[in-house]
Amino acid sequence: MARRAASSLVSRYLLASRAASAGAAPAVPSALRGPDGTRGLLPGVLQRFSTAAAAEEPISPPVQVNYTKLLINGNFVDSASGKTFPTLDPRTGEVIAHVAEADAEDVNRAVAAARKAFDEGPWPKMTAYERSRILLRFADLIEMHNDEIAALETWDNGKPYEQAAQIEVPMVARLMRYYAGWADKIHGLVVPADGPHHVQVLHEPIGVAGQIIPWNFPLLMFAWKVGPALACGNTLVLKTAEQTPLSALYISKLLHEAGLPEGVVNVVSGFGPTAGAALASHMDVDKLAARSNLKPVTLELGGKSPFVIMDDADVDHAVELAHFALFFNQGQCCCAGSRTFVHERIYDEFVEKAKARALKRVVGDPFRKGVEQGPQIDDEQFNKILRYIRSGVDSGATLVTGGDRLGDKGFYIQPTIFSDVQDGMKIAQEEIFGPVQSILKFKDLNEVIKRANASQYGLAAGVFTKSLDTANTLTRALRVGTVWVNCFDVFDAGIPFGGYKQSGIGREKGVDSLKNYLQVKAVVTHIKNAAWL
Repeated sequence: MARRAASSLVSRYLLASRAASAGAAPAVPSALRGPDGTRGLLPGVLQRFSTAAAAEEPISPPVQVNYTKLLINGNFVDSASGKTFPTLDPRTGEVIAHVAEADAEDVNRAVAAARKAFDEGPWPKMTAYERSRILLRFADLIEMHNDEIAALETWDNGKPYEQAAQIEVPMVARLMRYYAGWADKIHGLVVPADGPHHVQVLHEPIGVAGQIIPWNFPLLMFAWKVGPALACGNTLVLKTAEQTPLSALYISKLLHEAGLPEGVVNVVSGFGPTAGAALASHMDVDKLAARSNLKPVTLELGGKSPFVIMDDADVDHAVELAHFALFFNQGQCCCAGSRTFVHERIYDEFVEKAKARALKRVVGDPFRKGVEQGPQIDDEQFNKILRYIRSGVDSGATLVTGGDRLGDKGFYIQPTIFSDVQDGMKIAQEEIFGPVQSILKFKDLNEVIKRANASQYGLAAGVFTKSLDTANTLTRALRVGTVWVNCFDVFDAGIPFGGYKQSGIGREKGVDSLKNYLQVKAVVTHIKNAAWL
């Protein structure tokens, strides 16, 4: 399944979500079924958001936590201070495990291991083909352990198990195979010179990369960053998000089982002001942030993505796609279509049908079969979203549905929709990062282009229309890094991803991501008695 295009995987999930909203449980692929036919997806009554789904007894995750220490120089070790921190189950707020807490001393140890592995170890001196083979073996191991990895991700993050098992873990394997394919195809140039000189342009690994990944897609962000860094011959220190350290530690163990030399990948867990700050400012890290030694930076940041629905749209289809664009992953997506612009001719119909779709959304224990929406990541994000909802009400937007927590346990929030949203409202300007859809009305193409671009962000956008001319106008006019036309959240390995304006610097995925981890060197050699120039 990991060999399929990411777009087809997302399409399957979208179709499964439609089936769940209609009352039918989506089918589980045979590769994921166990003896009871559901492997990790225990049967039970599906709950809609209007009922107390979160009040059900949580399902026991079908996986054990085996890796909680820091991974430094190929070994799992305690933090220098001996301190740990709890990682929590978003379904209940209860502790899953205590994880070693890194600080500056641990980051120093990890960077030293990565530096030694780059300067003295076999990795950058290995043939590109052998590096490729290690990444391919890693992808095979990910597929072999698909269900355990997905269960850890769901337990630690709260996302639906079906999403993790059927989309995200296969995408990680796909990405690793993609970058394995690039490892022995990175080459330089020979360029002509105006004189007797032989000129080579070399592409060399940048050295030690520092990488900090977020909590909303821990596995995928691991793959987005680790894959190209390793394909180019770098070593690295990766800091996990303190909310979701478990899956990165697990798959890093698999990476070493695939044959990765010691010290090439080091993983530290901890907090931003301590471990994160130490990594970002470390003088022996060659790439991360623009501090200390002027290291280059790649940043994929937030968004407030417009989703533009024209008056020629099939309203039912537009409602479903806009619902997916916003509510996928509990709304915790940087590129979520969080400003839904709807043409005035179909606005009222769209709002009513969007409300009906939200009321059918299946919310509950993410390990339960057919659940579309699990809990938010933690109490901080949970309370932040509720504050934004109150702001929407206070600013005069119409609360169409939702607007409150779900149940009295864990971090569940009702799927929420606001209509009559104005551009100046906080819910239309700031990134909520939760299941809150803001629906705005527009009159014509020029108006919606101007309003859609009137944002500090420029990560992504969606366009829904039957007109090729309208689609072409919008795709060129919208100042964003990705525009999806009559689709959304298509993340194939070869498609670059990144933003304009305050949505980031540089690009992840695709051939462009390799540039983040390569230096360019010109080598000029004088030639005597050249037969040709």
